Amino acid sequence: MKVLTSVTLSKVFRRLTSSAFIAVLSLALISLSLNGCAQQSLSTHVYTSDTDGPANHSTLINKQPALGTKQPVSSTKQFTVGAERYSKYLPLLAGKRVSLVVNQSALVSSHSALPSSTVEPEERESSNSLAAQKNKIKTSQRNQHLLDALLQRSVNVVSIMSPEHGFRGDKGAGEKVDSNIDAKTGIPIHSLYGATKKPTPDMLDGIDVIVFDIQDVGVRFYTYLSTLHYVLEAAFARNIDVIVLDRPNPNGRYVDGPVLQSEFSSFIGMHPIPVLHGMTLGELAQMIVGEQWLDIDASSYDNAQLTVVPVQDYQRTAHYSLPVAPSPNLPNDLSIRLYPTLCFFEGTDVSIGRGTDFPFQLIGHPFVEFGKTKIPVNANNAAPHPKHENTLLSAHVFSYADPTILEGSDSKQTTHKRSPISGLDIATLIDAYSRFSEYNKVISASDASEETFFTRPDFFDKLAGNDALRYQIQAGKTPAEIRQSWQKDLSKFREKRKAYLLYEDTD
Repeated sequence: MKVLTSVTLSKVFRRLTSSAFIAVLSLALISLSLNGCAQQSLSTHVYTSDTDGPANHSTLINKQPALGTKQPVSSTKQFTVGAERYSKYLPLLAGKRVSLVVNQSALVSSHSALPSSTVEPEERESSNSLAAQKNKIKTSQRNQHLLDALLQRSVNVVSIMSPEHGFRGDKGAGEKVDSNIDAKTGIPIHSLYGATKKPTPDMLDGIDVIVFDIQDVGVRFYTYLSTLHYVLEAAFARNIDVIVLDRPNPNGRYVDGPVLQSEFSSFIGMHPIPVLHGMTLGELAQMIVGEQWLDIDASSYDNAQLTVVPVQDYQRTAHYSLPVAPSPNLPNDLSIRLYPTLCFFEGTDVSIGRGTDFPFQLIGHPFVEFGKTKIPVNANNAAPHPKHENTLLSAHVFSYADPTILEGSDSKQTTHKRSPISGLDIATLIDAYSRFSEYNKVISASDASEETFFTRPDFFDKLAGNDALRYQIQAGKTPAEIRQSWQKDLSKFREKRKAYLLYEDTD
C-alpha cells in the first residue's frame, strides 16, 4: 500500500526565509482578518487546539449550532484534508474511469486549488503575498462537493456509490436507500445501503479506480467503516485500485471500550477493534488490508493498490468541528461527542432523542424519570419511526444543548445542570439501568407493569461487541470494574495499530 506524506522541509525553509518586514505585515493582517471573521461569524468550521477539556470547549459548544452553520474561528492553525491535496492523487486519476464513494460530507474548499492546476494551496500561495494570506482566511470554508471539484478538473467520474443515509445524507438510520441518478450531473448513483451493502460486479464494470471520501466519527458501530470494508473487498477482488482521501476523527483522542469478538460481528461492527479506536478511516483502511481482514484470497491482496492521502498538519488530539452533519441524527459537535455512549441506549427502552430537536443529546423515558424537562417525540425525516413516538419524555438534556424550545419553566436549569460526557461513559449506562430497577421496585406493589431496560439485548451486544458488558451491568459491576475487564485487549490493539498510524499517537 502507498502512503503519501506532507510537503518537504525545503518548502518550509523557503517560507521561513521570507523577509522579516513582510512576515510582520503578514502576521498583522492575519490577526486583523481573524478578528474580523470572529465578529462577522465567518468560519472554516475547523477548530484545532493543543489542549482538551470542557473549559476549553465551552465557547465552541455552548448553545450548539447545527453543523454547517457559520461559527467563530477558534484557531489560526489550519489543516488540509486529503481531498484538498490534489497534487497527491489527481495524477493517479488521469485517463482513468473513476467511481466515487461519497456522501454530503465530501466537502472541499472551493478555493483550495485552481481548476487548471494540481498544485496544493500551501505550495501556490506564497507567504510574501498579503492578498493571498487574507484570502486564505476568508475563503477557506469547505463548501464545494468533491464531485464538482473533480469534474471541474476534468476527472472522468462515471459513477457514485453512496453509503447509509444516501448521497445527500438525508435518509434516517437503517432506512433503505435506492439507486438513482444525480440530477445535477446525470451520473448514476449506486446505493450501498439498499439491496446490497457491497459493490456488485455490475457496479464495478468498467471502473479503473475508486475514490473513497466520507467523514467518520471514530466509533466502531458507525457504519461508514463497514462500507469502506466492503468497497475494499470488492475492489481488490476485481483488481481495482482504491484511493482513500482521509479526514480527521472528531473522537480521535479516545481509545476505549471492549474489543469486538468475532461471534458478535455484524454490519455495525466487523473488525476486532474497540468501540472507540482513535483512528481515521485512512488508517483503518491500511489496517484492514495489512491485517488481511477482507474475505478474499490471500493472493488478491496483490491485485490492487491502496493509496491513502493523509490530512496535512493534523493532530489526533485537536478539536475538529465538522463542516456538515455526517448523518441526520448527529447534527452538531455535542451529539458527535455523546454518540459513543448514548448509542448503546439503542438496545434499551431509553430514548436518546430521535424524533426530537435533540437527537443524541438527551436521555429520557415516558415513565422512568431522567430529568424534569418534558420533551415531545414525533416522527420526522431523520427518524421516521422513533422510539416512544407521540409521547412526552421525562428527559435529561445534556449541557450546551439549545434550550429554547424546551417545555417547562425550569428548562434551562435542567439543561445546564451537568457537563457533557466524553468518550465512553459506562457510569451513564449503569445509572440508567439503576433508574429502571428503582422504578420497577416502586410500582411492583401496584397494578402497573414493569419497564424492561434491555428491550433489544442482541442489538446491545452487537454494539458492545460482546455480551459481557450487558451481564456486567445487570450484575451491578462498577464502572472501574467493567473498564478494567477490557484493558488487556485494549493494550493488544494499541500495539497492533501502531504499524498503520499516519499521525502522532496519543499514547
